[in-house]
Amino acid sequence: MAGRTTRRTATRRTAIRRTTVVAGAVLAAAVTAGVLAAPASAAQGHDHEGTREALRASIEAGVPGATVGVRDRGRVWKAGLGTGDLRTGEPRGTDDHYRVGSISKTFLATVLLQLQAEGEIDLDDSVDKWLPGVVDGNGHDGRRITVRQLLNHTSGVFNVTEDPEFQRIAFSEEFLKHRYETKTAGELVAVAMKHKPYFAPGKGWHYSNTNYNLAGMIVEKVTGRTYAEEIRSRIIEPLGLHGTRSPGTDPSLPGPHSRAYSKLSEDPAAKKTYDVTRMNPSLAGASGDMISNSADLNRFYSALLGGKLLPKAQLKQMRTTVETDPESPESRYGLGLISSELSCGVTIWGHSGGIHGSSSSASVMGDGRHALAFNFNGDWAGDAGSVIEAEYCGD
Repeated sequence: MAGRTTRRTATRRTAIRRTTVVAGAVLAAAVTAGVLAAPASAAQGHDHEGTREALRASIEAGVPGATVGVRDRGRVWKAGLGTGDLRTGEPRGTDDHYRVGSISKTFLATVLLQLQAEGEIDLDDSVDKWLPGVVDGNGHDGRRITVRQLLNHTSGVFNVTEDPEFQRIAFSEEFLKHRYETKTAGELVAVAMKHKPYFAPGKGWHYSNTNYNLAGMIVEKVTGRTYAEEIRSRIIEPLGLHGTRSPGTDPSLPGPHSRAYSKLSEDPAAKKTYDVTRMNPSLAGASGDMISNSADLNRFYSALLGGKLLPKAQLKQMRTTVETDPESPESRYGLGLISSELSCGVTIWGHSGGIHGSSSSASVMGDGRHALAFNFNGDWAGDAGSVIEAEYCGD
């Protein structure tokens, strides 16, 4: 899930363009035809000290702690920095599980592309073919929107997390009263349908969590099983991602894990900090409910870009991108996957995600051999961009 309010969403997108990965979404035009080669400094690996220093800088700026993992041509590096529990002072762990937010979108898009490869669905099917009458009202029309447009956020469908009532319940102190409530995908979509679409299908780009709530519903209609079951059987089990799951309505985090903290305020300088570790993630649903750890995320993105999860034709479609901001052409959005060109010329693919008390990023170079995943256990600060630049562009 990405975006607490319109302003929060904009802030995260700014961070994405600066860091060139996603908390809500994005990517680079030239890469659709292939992968840009990395300069020698990035290709040969390094001691990750710059990465560590960039994480420390975010902690000094106010984030409680960070956990990070790197997978680089068979070599693994991991670290925990800062504080994992503000009450006890326990440090952040190297193998922490955490909520990954919108990184979930890449998993779900992969399932739909697998289903397309198997002939079970065509991504150019209309949404209404699979969910008749669901996308309707205030100018929304599921007959004119394709499944592909859901996955690359060109549908125009209103983003449920920008609904004022949703924001009040989810992102203010009122969240503490509602944190264990269950939201169904149908309920989330119905909230979005109360608003007008941003544009006609295919005539713009706007990040919308509703797109992936709908995508999850489509997976269930096509397969007869929940999106969580399909992700588990198609991705988690084959890759041995033992720390990864879609938890449904379970509010707990598996161990080991640190605490997750939020200001529950639009003001990052707000004095009070809340422990939001336990929550019912159905608030995000298919758009961002997953739990993982850095090692699993690196294994997943390495396998995905390495061609182990999708046939070549489907992986090419996933890496076919659309413009998200003409002022940031280096960063574009594919099908649940973002590609961005860094300052040193390296192009990375991945996604990032924000959800209560958790800000995460996962990325990999185009050949799948160098991957980075990290998490801040606070949702109000943290410079993901400097961490990414340090890892891929450092000596």
